[in-house]
Amino acid sequence: MGKSETLLELARKNELDFEWIKEVAKAEGVEAEKLIRLIARGEVIIPKNVRRDSVPKPIGRFVSTKVNANVGTSADYVNVEEEVEKAIVAEKAGADFVMDLSTAGNLDEIRRKIMKAVNVPFGTVPIYQAARKAKVVVDMSEDDFFKAVEVQAKDGVDFMTIHAGVNWVSVERLLKSNRLLGVVSRGGAITVGWMIHNEKENPYYKNFDYLLEILKEYDVAISLGDAFRPGCIHDSSDRAKYMEFIMLGELVEKCRDAGVQAMVEGPGHVPIDEIETSVKAMKYVCRNAPLYLLGPLVTDIAAGYDHIAAAIGGAVAGMYGADLICYVTPSEHLALPTVEDVREGVIAARIAAHAADLVKEGQRERARAVDYEMSLARKNFDWEKQFSLSIDPEKARKIWERRKSRSEACSMCGDMCAIKIVKEALDKKYR
Repeated sequence: MGKSETLLELARKNELDFEWIKEVAKAEGVEAEKLIRLIARGEVIIPKNVRRDSVPKPIGRFVSTKVNANVGTSADYVNVEEEVEKAIVAEKAGADFVMDLSTAGNLDEIRRKIMKAVNVPFGTVPIYQAARKAKVVVDMSEDDFFKAVEVQAKDGVDFMTIHAGVNWVSVERLLKSNRLLGVVSRGGAITVGWMIHNEKENPYYKNFDYLLEILKEYDVAISLGDAFRPGCIHDSSDRAKYMEFIMLGELVEKCRDAGVQAMVEGPGHVPIDEIETSVKAMKYVCRNAPLYLLGPLVTDIAAGYDHIAAAIGGAVAGMYGADLICYVTPSEHLALPTVEDVREGVIAARIAAHAADLVKEGQRERARAVDYEMSLARKNFDWEKQFSLSIDPEKARKIWERRKSRSEACSMCGDMCAIKIVKEALDKKYR
C-alpha cells in the first residue's frame, strides 16, 4: 500500500491487495469483492495506520459488530503498568479495538507502551494531550490542536476521536437548550471551553481540511466525536444532539472526498424507545458511515452495573444499525476501572455485539449457527463444547465446577433436568 494512497482510495480504484482483503473478508464471512465495494463507499472502514502492523478489523455494514475497550490514566491515579495490563486483558477478553484515554503522566510514554502491548487497532483522543501540554486548557494555541494529532499519527495510532462537529452553530444550540448535564464529553468540554474563552471557532472545524491532510499521510481513520452526546436520560434526543449529527454528516462527506476513512460516534444515555430514532437518524445524515456508540445506557440509576445498562442499549442499537460498541465498565460514573472491571465491561459489550449480530444483515446466519451449536451441546450434555462456545469460557467452567452435579446435568436441576427427563423418555419409547 503506497503512502500517497489510502485504503479508501485504493478500494475506489479496485487496487487493494486482493489476497489481504480476501483474508479479512473470510474472517467476517463476506465476499471479498463486496467488502471492497463497501470500503469504497465509506460504509465499512478498516482502521490501520501505515506505520503499524495491527490486526485488520473492519467496522460497518454486513461485517460483525465490534467492541472497543478504553484504558488510560487520570490525574488521580497514574499507573502505567496497570493500564498496559488492562489493555492486554481487554484484548484477551475479545475486545476488537483498544483506545488510550490517558490524561495524566507522560502521555507519549503511556501511549507507546499500551500500543506496543496489543495487536488490535489502537485509538486515541489527541486533544487530551494537547490540553495537557498547556498550563491551562484554554491557553492552548491552535497549533497545539494539530501537533498532538501529528505526533500520535507518527507513532502509529490507527484511529482518532476528533470533536470537529463542535462549532459556533452547534454551541449556540447547546446554550439555548435546557440540558441538565450540559457537556459530558471531556474532549467536547475542552473544545467548548476553549472556544468560549478565546472567542474563536473550533480549530478542528475551521481547519478541517488541514486535519485531513495529516490523517491522510498516515492513513489514520477519523472517529468524528459526539461532543454533545446526552449524559443522562433527561438530555436524550434534544436539539443540541441532532444539530451535531448534521455537522458530523457534512464532515463525513469531506472525509470521503479527501480519501480519509471516517466513522461517527453517537450517544450516550438514551431510553430504549428512542434508540431506533437516534441510530437511524445518524446513519441517514451521515450516509451510512460506520456508527460507534458508547452504550447507549438505557437508565441513569445502574451505578455499579452500568456495563449491564450499556449492554442492553448496545444490543438494541446494534439491531438498528450500530457497528462498533464502546464498552462500559461497572466503574462508569464512579471511579477509574480496575483490571477486572475492564474484563467485565468487554464481556458485557461482546454479549451485546453478538445479540446484535443475531439479527444483523450479513451476520445473522453465522451468529445463529454458533447459538445452534451451543443448543446442540446442551442437548448432548457436552460441557467442554459449551465452555468453548461461551463468550467467557473461563467463568462458565468455574461456575460449573463450583457446584458440579452428581448427574450429567448441571446442579440447578440435577436428575430432574427437563432435557434429561424428556431425552430418556423418548429413548425408551423409540429405541
